[in-house]
Amino acid sequence: MTRVAVLFGGLSAEREVSLSTGRQVIEALREAGFEVAPVLVTRDLKALVSALTEPRPDVVFNALHGRYGEDGCIQGILEWLELPYTHSGVRASAVAMDKAAAKAAFAAAGLPVAKGRVVPLAELEAEDPLPRPYVVKPLDEGSSVGVHILREGANARAEIARFWRHGRMALCEEYVPGRELTVGVLGDTPLAVTEIIALAGGGFYDYEAKYAAGGSRHVVPAELHPEAYARALEVARAAHAALGCRGATRADFRYDDTAGEPGRLVLLEVNTQPGLTPTSLLPEQAAYRGIAFPDLCRWMVEQAACGF
Repeated sequence: MTRVAVLFGGLSAEREVSLSTGRQVIEALREAGFEVAPVLVTRDLKALVSALTEPRPDVVFNALHGRYGEDGCIQGILEWLELPYTHSGVRASAVAMDKAAAKAAFAAAGLPVAKGRVVPLAELEAEDPLPRPYVVKPLDEGSSVGVHILREGANARAEIARFWRHGRMALCEEYVPGRELTVGVLGDTPLAVTEIIALAGGGFYDYEAKYAAGGSRHVVPAELHPEAYARALEVARAAHAALGCRGATRADFRYDDTAGEPGRLVLLEVNTQPGLTPTSLLPEQAAYRGIAFPDLCRWMVEQAACGF
């Protein structure tokens, strides 16, 4: 029987999300017939290495989210230990987590991205770096952690800069009106387009809207113009390839249809460790395509690899 070590928990701001993902995955893998060894990841690196070597698993299922879990750090440790693991490798994980680097890769591949730039905090505190409305986001966080929308009349800009806890720089991008879309990709196959309608967070798809029960409503398949739907599928597949991802990813978009359809599609980011919680989008899209959650997790284990 294949022994799978499931890494969950971690050190990032998304620890609670990872705990939820991990619990779901552990149950699903057991249902799929695997021998499962849960590994709760803490700051004790020696304990982590020990759990992965005594005894040694056949495969590692990476259920970590955020910093140290999807930025190439844990992937590097698993490469060092020569253990096959799920999701993307070191390079793709690191580039995807760095929003500015990923955006450069997308632009080089001819994919549609939002206008914007990386801004020192002193500049953000002093003045607006872009015409309003614009979005301020950390360079290396997920789950909408630290994301702010600055609209006309808002006076929070200087305060945001002074109390920033996400490094010395921020990514500022134009605010794209319209709809929130996402596309899951398995291997080189896009699954579906989902429209996300935030019910919590004042209509903004923030952390609460993503993970609180009833925080958002998902429409799958999204009700879009056929050209826009097909374009979203293709851009998600191309973004996955542009970063050199493997396994499962999820591409997030804004779709500006305020002037009619087909509208403007803008790629925001690619998540190399899509959430697998009870409210997550990738399992929902897989189910729409007829893939039960245990089968989705089995597929991820079967795609596990060691190597960049």
